[in-house]
Amino acid sequence: MGHGTPDNMNWAGLLQSVLVVAHLRQIICDSVWFSIPEEEEPGILAGSLSKHFPPPYQLLTQEYLWMDKNTGNFYTTEQKMDREALCPEETKAEECIILHNAVVGPSGDLIQFPVIIEDINDNAPHFENGEIHLRVSEDVTVGTSFLLDDQAQDRDARQNGELHYHLEDSDGVFSLKVEEDGLVIMLVVQSALDRETRDLYQMALVATDCGSDPLSATATLIVTVTDVNDNCPSFSSDSPRSVTIPGDSLKNTLVAQVRATDPDSGPNAAIVYSLSPKVSERAKKLFSLDSLTGYIRLTQDLQSDNSEELLLKVFASGHHCPPADTQVTISVLPKAKQKLTIKIGFIAEHQNQTLVLPENQPPTVLAVLELEGDSSLKGSSLAIENEVPFTLSPQNGKYLLSTSRPLDYEMKSEHHISVVVHRRSADGTVIAPSRRVISLMVADVNDNAPRFLKSHYQLEVEENNLPGTPLLRVSASDADSGYNGRVTYRLDKHASTVFNIDPMTGQLSASASLDREQQGGHTLTVFARDSGSPPLESVATVSIRVLDQNDNAPVFLTPHFIFFIPENVPPFAQVGGIGVTDPDEGENGNTELHVVNSSGPFVVDNTQGTLRTTTNLDRETEDRYELYLLASDHGHPGALTSTARVTIFVEDINDNQPKVILPSSNSSCLTVSPETIAGTMITKIYAIDEDSGLNSEITYTAVAPEPVLNSSPFQVDSRSGNITVAQQLLRKDLGMHHLFIVVRDGGKPAPLYTTVWVNLLVNESMEPCHLDRVPTWTGTRDLVQTPSKAPICEVEDSRSAQLILLVGLSMMLASACLLVVAAVLYLKQRRGRSLQQSKRRHVKENEIPLRLKDKYYSDD
Repeated sequence: MGHGTPDNMNWAGLLQSVLVVAHLRQIICDSVWFSIPEEEEPGILAGSLSKHFPPPYQLLTQEYLWMDKNTGNFYTTEQKMDREALCPEETKAEECIILHNAVVGPSGDLIQFPVIIEDINDNAPHFENGEIHLRVSEDVTVGTSFLLDDQAQDRDARQNGELHYHLEDSDGVFSLKVEEDGLVIMLVVQSALDRETRDLYQMALVATDCGSDPLSATATLIVTVTDVNDNCPSFSSDSPRSVTIPGDSLKNTLVAQVRATDPDSGPNAAIVYSLSPKVSERAKKLFSLDSLTGYIRLTQDLQSDNSEELLLKVFASGHHCPPADTQVTISVLPKAKQKLTIKIGFIAEHQNQTLVLPENQPPTVLAVLELEGDSSLKGSSLAIENEVPFTLSPQNGKYLLSTSRPLDYEMKSEHHISVVVHRRSADGTVIAPSRRVISLMVADVNDNAPRFLKSHYQLEVEENNLPGTPLLRVSASDADSGYNGRVTYRLDKHASTVFNIDPMTGQLSASASLDREQQGGHTLTVFARDSGSPPLESVATVSIRVLDQNDNAPVFLTPHFIFFIPENVPPFAQVGGIGVTDPDEGENGNTELHVVNSSGPFVVDNTQGTLRTTTNLDRETEDRYELYLLASDHGHPGALTSTARVTIFVEDINDNQPKVILPSSNSSCLTVSPETIAGTMITKIYAIDEDSGLNSEITYTAVAPEPVLNSSPFQVDSRSGNITVAQQLLRKDLGMHHLFIVVRDGGKPAPLYTTVWVNLLVNESMEPCHLDRVPTWTGTRDLVQTPSKAPICEVEDSRSAQLILLVGLSMMLASACLLVVAAVLYLKQRRGRSLQQSKRRHVKENEIPLRLKDKYYSDD
């Protein structure tokens, strides 16, 4: 049962089709429409149908709106309406209309009315890319425009989605030009560019909508100024002009490095160094010049006992540029008669003339250095070249070599300390220095724990994976070396046994299939431990989200639903709730119900999860319905289904009054002999009721004013409808008797009834009797409508027993009374003739002159 308008509208269309088949009148309310701003809070009045249609009201789709069934007012629900989600992007410039279906009025008319979702400015503009890059040549002409392809988008409509642009932090170098109502954005160059002065401009491109409360978005516009070859090389001020080397310098000794610069970049800044053709042959023989680096080196060993001065003229050439030039004067000093040497006395641990020091040690004395050699070279001293963590401290003509700070193996495991001897001759001339390199190896200690590439790994795995499938490989590195840097992996001891990790590679795998319905997520703690002493370890977490597969069919709460519903419920009444669950998630667990294999008047309301009627029910026509429900999910690649049986029993209500079968009409007449013995059944009233239960239990009651009832010689059995002679007929009983019988059912809260006349003629002649007209009723209506608690006409049990006894005694004495009977018959024949003559002269007895309707219904 998914959210979203398309599914609900499909459901509504299906329900509408069913209702049309059920002969309900559909009304399309073209003139009735409503509008409401999007994103309203719950409970906001959106409109009312009361001005257009009579009550009651029922809204068929209640995802975004709910309706008061009495007032017709409809309000917003907890599910907020998002115009941009409900309406497609291509309708941005049009109205966003959602059609709603409702059943209105006593006759249950189906109507459809539109609700227009009004846009509010709830979406800020959005740039697809946070940075927009543009390359512009530095020689571009002022006023040149460049098209910006990355424009902002705004999902709102009309003015809320109309965008204006402006530029910030452009320093007046650039401006914007917007054309075609914001569809074309141009960047315009306002002043001359110079890459050598500034090669990068970073500005803010701001897009603002035109809503009443404007929203904006910003993208960073980065303009890179590209180079053109508009500069030539020149030698820098720090390029050496003169240098002195010893006369015993060796081949490949670096004499000097000339340096030229070109403000341009890339190929435009390429510089080629060369010697002038006018350089002397002696200089060309002794020195070489690297054309790319400007290094000047010796091409052979020097063994010079005399001073010498050589002049080198060097050119620096660029592309399409005249060469720049500089001169380097190289002075060669005569070689020394006796060399100075550095004597080393090791204090710290050493191996093969190499110092060995564990890392993280505080400043430590490593060795004692002492100069030995030519005594004519006075004023010589030792110094350490470059920025290194070592110091030389003079002490009593010697030097102490020490570390200046703790050394870190992970930063640098080997140091080469270059100790320089600065010499000065007796005449004060500075001699090119000589060097001694002392090597030091830093010994590693286990001072670094393994470090994971990420402290938190996130992983999504589909359920029902194959056992042993690799999931993820974690990785940790250790800056230490050897055993100190050897890393192994393990899982926390509380981790599920489903997961394993390779201790050497960090490969995480699942040994069994995962089931999202049992556990949708797992969090594992992974330890990385080195092999040092003592070992160090670090921790990372792995969050595994198990993705759902459609591996569960919908499940009904019971395979057989049984419902009872009164037959007088209106259309669309709720029969009962249909419980169905699907443990899958998302669309895989979104179930939809349908009625299958049934033409009964029922439909499923998927929004409520209930079964509803579509038409009026009649138990007397159909008292039971059998149907099947199909539950299907929306899973992929294929939906899963299940079925359930539904039995609906239609409960009876008292909606049928009794129908009298006998007598067949109110004008029927029966002749009764005055000799009929008391207790004899002379006729029967027979009626039926199409209802069931108490509603069909019929009682018969003779009603009349008290005097008439007390004088009647006939009685009616309230249960069987049998009419018997209550007492021996007398002469005063001769004539027509009209019994007004109320036939009443046992319905609750009020019974239904009908009436019938039973016409009995007490006459000695047994000829058929006829009525000229139907009797009329002169009693009050309350005698008919109110059942008698103890009808006078009913037979009491004690009196019935006495009558049966009298009948038996009279039969036993019949043989003894034959003569008496013959005499009596003779006399009755004579009396009968006289009565026939007088019948025409007298008004019929016991007539009741008030005509009633054929059928009566009890008041509610």
